[in-house]
Amino acid sequence: MTGLKALTPRGRSFLASGVAALLCALVLGEQDLLRVSVLIIAMPLIASLVVARTRYRLACARRLTPARVQAGEETTVTLRLENVTRLPTGLLLVEDTLQYALGTRPRFVLDRMESRGVREIDYKVSSDLRGRFPIGPLSVRIADPFGLVELARSFTITDTLVVTPEVVPLPPVRLSGEYSGGGDSRTRSVAAAGDDDVAPREYRQGDDLRRVHWRSTARHGELMVRREEQEWQSRGALLLDTRRHAHRGEGPRSSFEVAVSAAASIGVHLSAEGLALRLVTDQGARHVVDTGQSWSLLDTLAVIRPSTARSLEHGVGALRQGGGEGLIIAVLGALDHEEARALAQLRHSGVTAVAILLDLASWDRASGNGASWDAVAEENARAARSILTGAGWRVLDLPAGASLAGVWPEAGNKRSAA
Repeated sequence: MTGLKALTPRGRSFLASGVAALLCALVLGEQDLLRVSVLIIAMPLIASLVVARTRYRLACARRLTPARVQAGEETTVTLRLENVTRLPTGLLLVEDTLQYALGTRPRFVLDRMESRGVREIDYKVSSDLRGRFPIGPLSVRIADPFGLVELARSFTITDTLVVTPEVVPLPPVRLSGEYSGGGDSRTRSVAAAGDDDVAPREYRQGDDLRRVHWRSTARHGELMVRREEQEWQSRGALLLDTRRHAHRGEGPRSSFEVAVSAAASIGVHLSAEGLALRLVTDQGARHVVDTGQSWSLLDTLAVIRPSTARSLEHGVGALRQGGGEGLIIAVLGALDHEEARALAQLRHSGVTAVAILLDLASWDRASGNGASWDAVAEENARAARSILTGAGWRVLDLPAGASLAGVWPEAGNKRSAA
């Protein structure tokens, strides 16, 4: 019955024609017409039986190379189909399932696959939008060579493509020598204390091999590292303003997407320089990124969305409660006077504070908003800049269409702070 339900319009037409010819042959007593009618009826029935035997005898696997890409970059999807039966298949119509952000669904036609045969299909996908996108499940339609029968099979396996924000390479900038826990003096104090005073822990992926404590490694039979040096690692905090009302524009070029890309670029850059980061948003959410683990930050930023929060109160509170950072970097949208003052108070002696202020007036002009909105945005930006620089923050303006790499060197310029 399953095979009969899978008859194509052509197969149904053959079957109906055969039945009609059979009735006419019986009424008229025509033996030749009877033979023809039996042949016509037998063709779709035999095709349905053959195709039905191969319905559940295919194995499928999918591979993404790479499984994590930046927005706008391509990844290669490789589909591997294997005929695990001793019978050859008929024509295979292959279709993979994609979300609209990755493009149209790829469709392929495979000729007859021999017994134990394997076929690999490659196609490319890309997305200008960040996110985690499921790919699959794969559906395969098995058809006979005459197009009389078509059966569909859907596999359950899916894979996930992570599209991270665009990361802009930043030039090296000396922000300060004030990173908390940094400096050679503290490292030397550990060495002077002697091996017996070290409290080791097990090795974790990404740990510097120079921290391996060989005596403890020999004792425990696995790699152990010095805990003290891990705790005294340079630390910083990265604040990302995700408030919907604080941004302008839509799509990949909106100020929100530029802010997320800026946070990703800064985080990757500082992590590569040996700085452990704490990501904080206006909602107070905190995500710790260890040195050399920037992929963790990118995965977090890949799915971050605009928030409905109206103020930076929770974000400022999370920064204040964390403490211990020698560097604070804030990527900010629209600020009012109170929010600017609250941020300004976070900066104190021994802390380097850098603010990336998005020039929202330039986004207003790009989107065609009225001049009155431009004036309001510019006035608020000037006030926020004045308050922050007055408290010793280094303020960088990032207008629409500008590259963060072009303004980043100003972060190392103390003269950008009052």
